[in-house]
Amino acid sequence: MLRVGLTGGIGAGKSTVAARLAEHGAVLIDADRIAREVVEPGTEGLAELVAAFGHGILDAEGALDRPALAARAFGDDESRLRLNAIMHPRIRDRTVELMAAVAPDAIVVHDVPLLVEGGMAPNYHLVLVVDAAEDVRVRRLTESRGMSEQDARARIAAQASPEQRRAAADVWLDNSGSRDIVLAQVDELWADRLVPFEAAVRLRKPRKPRSPEISPYDETWPAQAERALARVRLAAGERSVRADHIGSTAVPGLAAKDVLDLQLTVSTLDDADAIADALSDAGFVRAQGHWFDYPQDGGAAPEQLWHKRFHYGADPATMVNLHVRSARGPAWRLALLFRDWLRANPDEVAAYTEVKHRLARAHSGDGTVEHYAEEKQAWVDAGFVRAEVWASRTGWTVEDAS
Repeated sequence: MLRVGLTGGIGAGKSTVAARLAEHGAVLIDADRIAREVVEPGTEGLAELVAAFGHGILDAEGALDRPALAARAFGDDESRLRLNAIMHPRIRDRTVELMAAVAPDAIVVHDVPLLVEGGMAPNYHLVLVVDAAEDVRVRRLTESRGMSEQDARARIAAQASPEQRRAAADVWLDNSGSRDIVLAQVDELWADRLVPFEAAVRLRKPRKPRSPEISPYDETWPAQAERALARVRLAAGERSVRADHIGSTAVPGLAAKDVLDLQLTVSTLDDADAIADALSDAGFVRAQGHWFDYPQDGGAAPEQLWHKRFHYGADPATMVNLHVRSARGPAWRLALLFRDWLRANPDEVAAYTEVKHRLARAHSGDGTVEHYAEEKQAWVDAGFVRAEVWASRTGWTVEDAS
């Protein structure tokens, strides 16, 4: 099952996107609909609301009068917390129940207006944000819902900012223009990303190798990595010692392959094996085979190798390498040191960039990164030595790495 979080500000046209995804076959779970369902007449939820806030929250037919409830429940923090304590567990339990009932190969779209505000993004394989220019949203709200312009702008201002939504968004859909434009974007998203993503997670499909194409530094790499790391941390739970963005995409200004290297540090590799399925289910599929780093002293005997586990991101649009290393070995520290050394030394970044471009040109016809990576490792190994000298001179420790 692929879990997709769908959100967007009021008036952005989120329902248009939700309906189109449902047409393609997505299972739509609407948080607002569930919130209404759990307090329908005759439910325990409505009875508890009446007990907490009085019969004045009911209309003449005995149904919930939402404006009356809002007037009583949002007047102070204590009342708001009481409301949340009644509503949130019921909404959560009903959502879990609905998700558990879907087919194993389903693409579930969870429509949640306050997904960003609630910090829920790591729960999903992907987060889709529908947005539109504020003036467009105001016009829609005044025309379709009869709001005044002042009320519409106040409602918009009370929600998450565009910056907050962008930080959570794996996919940003601008619905300011023609409806046909956003529908075409949704169609492409479904066919090219969601369907193959679901299959890769469910079937544990191996990732296809890519040529060593070097890209200029992308300012969005850190935000992409942080979204992925949040999912890794959630899947790893208490077995995570730390999770970090490492490798070239973690160094500002450094050209790199458009692949995010992430590192999950665990206490032991037994812990890594214990969370392998959880990471795979979260979209970071465990790669088969024997994975290790070579020691810097050149040792290659099995007992000398720095063993690890390796997972790859199943999202076809965002390439991720997840290295799972034990805190008992040296490799996790070395990865952080190398990153921080590069960040602190622009001349080394320039030299490394030149090496990358030269080797990428030399191996552009190989079809894979294997030979490129083998030749590049000589520069990296020499860099490790210089990085250790830098660490001794500056007093760097892993506690400084962030």
